[in-house]
Amino acid sequence: MIRYRKATFADVDEIHELIAGYASQGVMLPKPHSTLYETLREFVVAEEIATKKIVGVGALHFTWNELAEVRSMAVDENFSRRGIGSAIVKKLLEEGRAFGIKKFFTLTYRPDFFGTLGFTTTTKESLPHKIWKECIECPKFPNCDEIAMTLE
Repeated sequence: MIRYRKATFADVDEIHELIAGYASQGVMLPKPHSTLYETLREFVVAEEIATKKIVGVGALHFTWNELAEVRSMAVDENFSRRGIGSAIVKKLLEEGRAFGIKKFFTLTYRPDFFGTLGFTTTTKESLPHKIWKECIECPKFPNCDEIAMTLE
């Protein structure tokens, strides 16, 4: 059984490990511990109840008026294809809507996954410049190869 909940400080090492595994494959951007601690309130985790192991993670980052990014999505490969990622995204969207978010976006290497949740591909240029402030620190800047997707 899987339980979905907001992340706590005790989860940071496991969140870091999940993200780092995908980052090492080049399909996700890395997140240092310091960033995870600073943005911890943005994260939802999927926890296997029996083992208390974090098997999935995702974050919702508010970027502008009524605009938020779904990011840092990772599911333990041993738990993939069980709906955990979809459940996390749905929880993030629900949380965002409670705050009045009207438009969600993601920058991803997995457009098929987000497409099944209603996101559609768009151009990066269609997103407000405000969202690019973190890109300067990205190892792929200025040659971003992520795919921009939105959901309204």
